[in-house]
Amino acid sequence: MIQFQCDYTEGCHPSILAALQKTNLEQTPGYGTDPYCRQAREAILALCQQPQAQVHFLVGGTQANATVIASILKAHQGVISSEMGHIATHETGSIEATGHKVLTLPAPDGRLSAQQVDDYCRAHYESPTFEHMVQPGMVYISWPSECGTLYSKAQLEALRKVCDAWHMPLFLDGARLGYGLTSPQCDVTLADIARLCDVFYIGGTKCGALFGEAVVITNPGLQKDFRYMIKQHGGMLAKGRLLGLQFLTLMTDGLYFSICKKAVEQAMALRAAFQARGIPMWGDSYVNLQFPILTQAQLDALTERGYLYEVWEPTDDGRFIARFCTSWATTEENLQRLIQDIGRL
Repeated sequence: MIQFQCDYTEGCHPSILAALQKTNLEQTPGYGTDPYCRQAREAILALCQQPQAQVHFLVGGTQANATVIASILKAHQGVISSEMGHIATHETGSIEATGHKVLTLPAPDGRLSAQQVDDYCRAHYESPTFEHMVQPGMVYISWPSECGTLYSKAQLEALRKVCDAWHMPLFLDGARLGYGLTSPQCDVTLADIARLCDVFYIGGTKCGALFGEAVVITNPGLQKDFRYMIKQHGGMLAKGRLLGLQFLTLMTDGLYFSICKKAVEQAMALRAAFQARGIPMWGDSYVNLQFPILTQAQLDALTERGYLYEVWEPTDDGRFIARFCTSWATTEENLQRLIQDIGRL
């Protein structure tokens, strides 16, 4: 089977594997205090242009989300998210398990608007019983969103303004950050994201690493004791150098961006193939996620030809929204084979 159902079906980029093997028998301190983690932090801070920021390496996205949110919110507060947000749909209630409610707002294209957030906060504080309800304490967004859309710089700036008005931190989930930054529709830089968000993370698991996410805390007020929270929430790796070495490799010579850009270019070719066959696309994704609307017969034909993909949901006319993902590891051979088979649908 050729797998297009997600972007973490392979191990890691060969350069990471080579670096791990080369340094395998070196002795280093644990828990992220080693030279490789230090060098990786320096490389990330240089790209972010935020020398006051902290960088912490965690083992995965769910751990990163749960740890960041728990470290910021008070006991009576919740986190605003879109209904599609990963923390609201695909993390087994990890946020609720730490004692915080996910306050979901409708977002058909995966993106919260600044107006939505402002209206929600205003309605909360204008209610005569506001002290009897969960207080909105921060805003969580995914970039790219779960359906492949990107917040523009103007949209991020508007969210930043609203968050400041209601004294809430803005937290950006960057599990697929590399694919967003290399999208043809992207108008922000990593430095812009670092400037506009209080906390965000650079995804490694889906972008070439074996595992790991780099959490960047730009707001000095949120930095104190964060390593305590990482440890308490099971996100701290004893052999922390395995994370630092991976991110140092990804940040060297633009590797992170080049491998993600290739995946986006392949996804654009896949999008064009579906459209050339007259197959409509759901949403407006210009990252490594593509969502064709297919009939059951078309889905069956692709399955019979040896492809794995994800079926999201049925449409009102009896077809289905499917998700096809490219990744840093997608081969040109597999891509061209799929494109040819799309043409036969």
